[in-house]
Amino acid sequence: MDIPAWQYGVSMIGYIVLLLIVVSIMRKHYKFAHWFWIASLLTFPLWLMGGVEGWFRWAKILSVILPTIFVGFIRIANYEKRKGPFWNGLQKDWVLWFVYGVLFLNIMEATIKDFTMGNTFNALTGLLLCITIPFAPKYWKISTESHGDLIAYTTIGWNFLYTTWNAAFVYAESPKFFASSLCILLAAELYPIIKRRPELYIIARVYTLAAHLLLRACFVSLFPTLMDASSWYNADVMNYWGIINFIMIVPFVFWHMWQLHTGKAEISFRRGRIEVN
Repeated sequence: MDIPAWQYGVSMIGYIVLLLIVVSIMRKHYKFAHWFWIASLLTFPLWLMGGVEGWFRWAKILSVILPTIFVGFIRIANYEKRKGPFWNGLQKDWVLWFVYGVLFLNIMEATIKDFTMGNTFNALTGLLLCITIPFAPKYWKISTESHGDLIAYTTIGWNFLYTTWNAAFVYAESPKFFASSLCILLAAELYPIIKRRPELYIIARVYTLAAHLLLRACFVSLFPTLMDASSWYNADVMNYWGIINFIMIVPFVFWHMWQLHTGKAEISFRRGRIEVN
């Protein structure tokens, strides 16, 4: 599709701004976010009419939206300190392990796909990202001071490496949707930078990815019409991108392990920051 450069610029910047607004609303209005994502399941007729076909696409959409709904439950349970067997259960450490596991499997799924596509270096980067996810529950929590945020003490370096790794994966796996996927990655990257709180990266990623997949399911031709990036694909670029990602993550892995080994992770991961808005 022949799309002028200005259209890419306008549509991508506009989409990033929209996603930043979505994250801000979902963070600060946790009850609204909770009910919104439950209600989003009622849009499934649009998924059918929009052309979502095959079990894999349905599984992909639901594997993001259902955990997002679960995040809504645990935010309410922990922030409001709700009582009762159901709510008490959602205030236990296992919920943090569950969210950690969802992130781990999300990365591993793409890593396996990278290997099958022959993107070995990018796949190795994904594997090392799995290894360097900060452990739950020690470096994960549901905040009781600020909107019931899901907090994961990922570092600025990990956030950046995840962004460039995932962008490279989408570039190879689905070039048509690369531009729109790059928008959701950049929005998740920018939000914690704007807030000066790297630990908000995961919650930003949760809501940007869920919003994107919901839009794709309901309006299947939206992103190909506005920002089809099929013509951007180049096999050499993909190859070198994967190599660069691997070169960057190797020293990061050593740094990460050294922080854990020396006990400095309490400071370097958490940064000793007081939670603010």
